[in-house]
Amino acid sequence: MLTRKQVTEIREHLSKAQNPLFFFDNDQDGLCSFLLLQRYIGRGKGVAIKSFPGLSGEYFRRVKELGADYIFILDKPVVSKEFFQEVEKVNIPVVWIDHHITDKNLIPDFVSYYNPRINRKKTDEPVTALCYQVANKPDDIWIAVIGCISDRYVPKFYDKFEKKYPYLSTKSREALDIFYKSDIGKIAKILSFGLKDRTSNVIAMIRFLMKVQTPDEVLVENNKNYLMHQKYNQIEQKYKRLLEKAVPLGRKKEKLLFFQYGGDLSISGELANELNYIFPEKLTVVVYMKGVKANVSMRGKRSLEILSKAIGDLDGATGGGHELAVGGQMKIEDIEKFRENIEKLLNSP
Repeated sequence: MLTRKQVTEIREHLSKAQNPLFFFDNDQDGLCSFLLLQRYIGRGKGVAIKSFPGLSGEYFRRVKELGADYIFILDKPVVSKEFFQEVEKVNIPVVWIDHHITDKNLIPDFVSYYNPRINRKKTDEPVTALCYQVANKPDDIWIAVIGCISDRYVPKFYDKFEKKYPYLSTKSREALDIFYKSDIGKIAKILSFGLKDRTSNVIAMIRFLMKVQTPDEVLVENNKNYLMHQKYNQIEQKYKRLLEKAVPLGRKKEKLLFFQYGGDLSISGELANELNYIFPEKLTVVVYMKGVKANVSMRGKRSLEILSKAIGDLDGATGGGHELAVGGQMKIEDIEKFRENIEKLLNSP
């Protein structure tokens, strides 16, 4: 967790920011982190970052367009030099809150950087948990739980959430059980799929979430969240069909579950998560192909180590994440070589 000093410093930054712009990772942890801080101070706009693996320089134009006087970066492991170069020109304060493994030497001196991995007592909670520690608003505990559970983490405050919303919970204290077997998990999927909608609908969803008071306002379909539920139902159908194709691969004796697909829907991370839940003993790799690029999601033991080594001889390939859950990108023509590299690593003594 953050230290008391760090919490105080972040709160001071938030209080100074009159028109903050929050850049957050395009998943539930990033979205919920933004919501907690925005609802805490009651101001600011949010921009979901879809560039991989980090915040690219092209996003700086949003700073100018929205007239931001403060920049907050949430749940992004990498920020491009180009972005920081543009920020430095206009002298806008930057606060970066993260929980990934990062080379601190690459962070400019003018950035206020917070990551419990580099504290004396090292931890790696989702950024949602850190932002809830800062905001400390009990009414928003359900938002904090959604972000944490989506990032495979059961927070210490889960018991308080369960007392307040027992009908959304499950008896299990395993993050994946909660995600796949409870309504808090369904809300998390609604948010995840909602982030994949067209930009105008994503903005509408964010505005809606900035104002809602209870999880039921998200879970139960109504005229205010109709578009969110429409997108959820649309993607859920495609998701189930892809999952049905991938599951038989997990029943084979191999240590590796390798599934690839194409089309207009990038849900490799969601598929990899559930396949890993169904087959926890396997290393799960889901590859989404579009154009000349392939996005990779890997789940299982040694994921970070294996991904780093498997892309080592692939030109232009990138990747990173957590010990058990990582993402990467490569050229489509390198997929087969990537698979061969993984199999060698899994079969080596």
